[in-house]
Amino acid sequence: MEIMQVQQGAYTISTDREKLDIDLIHHFLSNDSYWAKGIPLQKVQRSVQHSLCFGVYHGQQQVGFARVTTDYTTFAWIGDVFIVPAHRKQGLSKWLVQTILAHPDLQGLRRWLLATADAHQLYAQYGFTPLPQPERFMQIHNPYM
Repeated sequence: MEIMQVQQGAYTISTDREKLDIDLIHHFLSNDSYWAKGIPLQKVQRSVQHSLCFGVYHGQQQVGFARVTTDYTTFAWIGDVFIVPAHRKQGLSKWLVQTILAHPDLQGLRRWLLATADAHQLYAQYGFTPLPQPERFMQIHNPYM
């Protein structure tokens, strides 16, 4: 798969896994996120290895992240989306979502899913809506703690 890189001012979004700061990603997810508190480093490493990852960078410093779990044909799940606090309020989350949805290898998918507790307005701007029949969806949930 070809590496995608886009630039906007002093910021870059890249799908190059080699650039990812795994320690930063793990620290944010494990300590600062509400959805992955306590996640072990090995789980983060493996999830990155098996996902299409988008790093957000200010110069060489990683300041944001998202990953897409997908079969590249019919389905994609957007998860682990974050911008570190010092770089928020600059439109980076919007740009990140736009970049993910525009990725050439993710075009023509039948279904995109994500879960959020507090960013409904962000995702609604890009066509995400509540599930019309949530009773059809089921889960097995194994928290890390």
